[in-house]
Amino acid sequence: MSNTAPPLYPLHTAPLALLTAVLDQPHTLGTTPAGERKVVPVLGGSVEGERLSGRILSGGSDWALTNPAGVLELDVRLVIETHDGALINCQYRGIRHGPREIMAKLAAGEPVDYRDIYFRIAPRFETADPRYDWLNRLLAVGIGERLPEGPRYHIHEIC
Repeated sequence: MSNTAPPLYPLHTAPLALLTAVLDQPHTLGTTPAGERKVVPVLGGSVEGERLSGRILSGGSDWALTNPAGVLELDVRLVIETHDGALINCQYRGIRHGPREIMAKLAAGEPVDYRDIYFRIAPRFETADPRYDWLNRLLAVGIGERLPEGPRYHIHEIC
């Protein structure tokens, strides 16, 4: 038996869309056994991409948890209405963390370079619209950045 593992296959991605969310003030639920829990309403936003573009409808939310290690865990559900009228459920989990001094700047509303924090999401899409059925069958990843009005994600389809 060989102790040499086979090489890992490379991961290929293609740009899918830029998702920008506008958030309301959070509702802090307090400290639970899992950490500090808050619910952040999604007021709207936009999705801009070659194959997927439209707006984010109000009514979504992020059930965010800051765990005891200081890592923000995201659990987001929102609805996208495409430019041609399709409705798409977008659900993603993600995490955000970084060095203490950078996270303090972020908490104070100061701009932070996306390379200075680890802010990643794994969105999944669901729709009944046949024009966008391809979204039901793909996995995606996103790199996040924090803007004053909310997060912006650079989403890539895993090919």
